[in-house]
Amino acid sequence: MHAGLKISAFAAALAATFGTAYGVGKGIDPVVTESAPASHESHEESPDGDGDAGGGGGSHTPGGLQISEGGYTLDLKTPSVVAGQRAELRFAVRDASGRAVTAYRREHEKELHLIVASRDLVTYRHLHPTRAADGTWSIPVELPRAGGYRVFADFTPAKKGVENLTLGADLAASGSYAPQRLPAPNPTAETDGYEVELSGGLRPGGESEVKLTVSRDGRPVTDLQPYLGAYGHLVALRSGDLAYLHVHPNGEPGDGKTASGPGISFTATAPSKGAYRLFLDFKHEGQVHTAAFTVRTGAEAGTHADEGGHGH
Repeated sequence: MHAGLKISAFAAALAATFGTAYGVGKGIDPVVTESAPASHESHEESPDGDGDAGGGGGSHTPGGLQISEGGYTLDLKTPSVVAGQRAELRFAVRDASGRAVTAYRREHEKELHLIVASRDLVTYRHLHPTRAADGTWSIPVELPRAGGYRVFADFTPAKKGVENLTLGADLAASGSYAPQRLPAPNPTAETDGYEVELSGGLRPGGESEVKLTVSRDGRPVTDLQPYLGAYGHLVALRSGDLAYLHVHPNGEPGDGKTASGPGISFTATAPSKGAYRLFLDFKHEGQVHTAAFTVRTGAEAGTHADEGGHGH
């Protein structure tokens, strides 16, 4: 397990050219953008003030920290965009010989899942780009705020013996930069008129159950619709270095035992102690919604609710 990476002084200096804006490009999945008090802390520390997020508890390097792994490399052809302006995000996954990969295994109904998250974990997007015949992936994107972002490509090459990989690369959105604190832990998030309640927590170096319960207007939602082969998808990112956690849903639609709400259950393993940001995508009445939470390992999500702020 490598120690958590810190945002470099170079990145902090580069941030001086960044600016604030908001926009949504056509053909992308839900966006979570939140307002939080500006942080006056140095970027040499993690956004939540815990410093290095990579202390003990894990046995291997988490996903998303490396641009190359297992003989594959994420080639981000669009390393920078202008905040608030629509741009085409383009990239390829290259094998050890430098050739763009053109054959993937489908997982959760897609060949590749693309996550874009701001370094302060306030902005998040789960995207599904289109792959051209030459292996180049692309999707229009418009990032709402200036600053540093991390792009994660989650995929499995269609090659025998190769397991799922998550590669990460840095993306800059130029403009006038205003850093924000990580939202404080809160067991309840509101999104698009829905209320999502979080129970359970993350445990460093071991599996734990995380359950999210969806309601609307005070009534449990019992008719969630399948989205990418599940009733919900959960992405967890570690504050500080944005380590990417693979979180697996427990059960699937049509298996005869998994209900279509209100509860959605996941099993997750945190690689280390620290603060994490959880993003839940769920579908109801034909629309996909995203709820976001801040949690700390080794504690129930609601324990630190008195720190102020909300999860979404």
